[in-house]
Amino acid sequence: MRRSILNSLLIAGTVIFVSACKPKKAIVVAPQAAEEVKTDNTKAEALALLNSKQLKFNTLSLKAKATLDIAGNSNDVTMNFRLKDKEIIWVSITALGGAYEPARALITPDSIKVMNRAKGEYLSKPFSYIYNFTNKQVNFNTLQAMLTGNAMGEFLTQDANLKQESGVWVVSGSKEGLDYKLLFNTLLKVEETNLNDAKSGQALKVMYSDYQNLNESLFPSSLKINTLSGMKKVNIDLKFVKIDGNVPLEYPFKVPGTYKLVK
Repeated sequence: MRRSILNSLLIAGTVIFVSACKPKKAIVVAPQAAEEVKTDNTKAEALALLNSKQLKFNTLSLKAKATLDIAGNSNDVTMNFRLKDKEIIWVSITALGGAYEPARALITPDSIKVMNRAKGEYLSKPFSYIYNFTNKQVNFNTLQAMLTGNAMGEFLTQDANLKQESGVWVVSGSKEGLDYKLLFNTLLKVEETNLNDAKSGQALKVMYSDYQNLNESLFPSSLKINTLSGMKKVNIDLKFVKIDGNVPLEYPFKVPGTYKLVK
């Protein structure tokens, strides 16, 4: 797999699957929104309600089929994620039915490490490296929220604009140069997240669908990530085929001595 694909995955997936397999758990159908909804909730009460629907977990083990479209070059891979809440995002990218692993990544609040097995190279940078590609408001917790269908918590605050449109909640605002807009469904789960940094020409849209029960909350079976950085476009379509919560996990990341460090 070419290095450009690996770098784009680092930007969009850690800054961030095409098969007929589906998660075994039943999809929770969101009720149809009423055209007009009257609510007596105060802003604080509405924000507390939305926050109460956030997925809580200690660990998550995810397997997904992904279609990656990097500047019009499309590839199909399998992605395995292992998450430890607020601490670790581990990603393994495999191809050829799992027989070949071209890349592996380990992200923490302090660092980003990527092995490119196809090139025999590895990257080791502080987490701030991500700011070469995205707004500084994007932090480690933002990435975890993006992967788990949670609303990004730093935007669910009293500083945000909160209103109902067509019977669903919409949270929007601007924070240190980053415009944001979160659209929720009638399950009170985020359906679409939009981040836009007009000054740097960077934009991110994440769309969620087919929520299912997990850990007494809801988790999206499908998500689509669209990113724009300058003229660079990346689209990732993920369909989770396995979702396990609060299971014992390991996060192996050992770089072979023959690998070359990418400066």
